Amino acid sequence: MATIDIERTHHLDIAGVRTLIDDLAAGLHRQYGLDRHWQGDVLQLSGNGVSGAISIDARSVRVTAELGFLLRPWRRKIEQDIRTRLERHLT
Repeated sequence: MATIDIERTHHLDIAGVRTLIDDLAAGLHRQYGLDRHWQGDVLQLSGNGVSGAISIDARSVRVTAELGFLLRPWRRKIEQDIRTRLERHLT
């Protein structure tokens, strides 16, 4: 399995960052077909060959994901896409 682990700081309140992460996750859903649901301050992500989470707290956002065998060659592209989305949403 290929692992993605990205952490990004922010200066927003929890409600604000949660709204932005919802928007980010909607984009991931459209692009990669990921299902998502909140469990406290963790947005669980799952899809065909992907499982992961976006955790938020008062200072940071952390995205973790495990990519299955078929998505492994696309890890760098997917990771860059997530970084770009975080930058766009949290700046």
